[in-house]
Amino acid sequence: MAKTKTTFFCQNCGAQFAKWQGQCTSCKEWNTIAEEVIQKAEKFVWNTQESTSKRVAKPQRISEISAHSEARLDTKNNELNRVLGGGIVPGSLTLLGGEPGIGKSTLMLQIALQLPFKTLYVSGEESAQQIKMRAERIQPNATNCYILTETKTQLIFRQIEEVRPDIVVIDSIQTLHSEAIESSAGSISQIRETTTELIKFAKETDTPVILIGHITKDGTIAGPKILEHMVDTVLQFEGDRNHIYRILRANKNRFGSTNELGIYEMQGNGLREVSNPSEILISKNEEDLSGTAIAATLEGMRPLLIEIQALVSSAVYGTPQRSATGYNAKRLNMILAVLEKRAGFKLGAKDVFLNITGGITVDDPAIDLAVVAAVLSSNIDVAIDKTICFAGEVGLAGEVRPVTRVDQRILEAEKLGFTSIVISKYCKVERKDYAINILKVSKVHDVVHHLFG
Repeated sequence: MAKTKTTFFCQNCGAQFAKWQGQCTSCKEWNTIAEEVIQKAEKFVWNTQESTSKRVAKPQRISEISAHSEARLDTKNNELNRVLGGGIVPGSLTLLGGEPGIGKSTLMLQIALQLPFKTLYVSGEESAQQIKMRAERIQPNATNCYILTETKTQLIFRQIEEVRPDIVVIDSIQTLHSEAIESSAGSISQIRETTTELIKFAKETDTPVILIGHITKDGTIAGPKILEHMVDTVLQFEGDRNHIYRILRANKNRFGSTNELGIYEMQGNGLREVSNPSEILISKNEEDLSGTAIAATLEGMRPLLIEIQALVSSAVYGTPQRSATGYNAKRLNMILAVLEKRAGFKLGAKDVFLNITGGITVDDPAIDLAVVAAVLSSNIDVAIDKTICFAGEVGLAGEVRPVTRVDQRILEAEKLGFTSIVISKYCKVERKDYAINILKVSKVHDVVHHLFG
């Protein structure tokens, strides 16, 4: 009988150690190293006959390698296609992470039911009856989707050989376990082993595989960090369960840009694609409210108009509060310092709260000008005209700096009915026939003078 072999893994980064120690020397985290059984049985190969007959790879000159772009698989979901870069690449491995209850399984089941080719949906968390109930609510008459409730990879590969699906969805990678590893499902060694088997299957058969992954309390995907390095694409499903809108981002994409995002609306019959997100990110208040300003921003190639809300009030306690939701708090402090030093507004003894509506997070520096306008509007309690939007970066000297792709921002504002847009005077606007009024400013003073006289 083989002797049981154990080793120690860091539960945070997946580093391996010969013995236990208090701190992981790789990620510097404390008390994250745990012992796991790694006694290996005979290694399972998903298709022995095909693997043994496969020729040995030989080195080739890069100039001799034939380059041909394979046709991507259309998911019939424009938002997902945009984030993936045009569709699913054959033979790719995609990892989808997100908070519990955010809609990961709903999105993948909805995609599996809509696809026109054969799909195998493998679930290790729900029974077939539970999935059927959800499928009836989403799309009741789907015929190309096969459901398999199994967690052992060896049995899953046997069913794959029988069904021969065009795409495989695994829900979730943390529930799978392989007979080659004796540790429990969800452990570092099991996640690494099962992912390796799925990668081998995907690359040898050109069958795309989508993995659903759990996340930790810090918002990172659970399991070893090497999991994200092994897969081709890492998608993050974001949003608040108390809101109806969900955002899909690409944190890693070997076949496209990581700057794109998709927006969905959670409904009773599944997730609805939001083709014009600017309309949902701007509130439809009839009355004029101070402290709100509209910013023209970009997420990847997609222009968005978002609403910035600010509240400035006298500090009740000795130290004023600075709070930002969806915006970098350090950048907010910088802008407040610029307004104090360069524009003469005394905000040092006041609480400042900033919020980007819709529950999204934006890193585009072009929204700085809208933040300035919202803060000043709340400070003097004067509402800004609803037909004005802003696109400009604010520097430490109080200057308004130019932003990239300003023409796309202007076109989006014009399409949504805005009459004026405030940009930097140093922006190079290619077209001259815009119906929208373009206001060019060079300093924060110019913005204050134009808005509040």
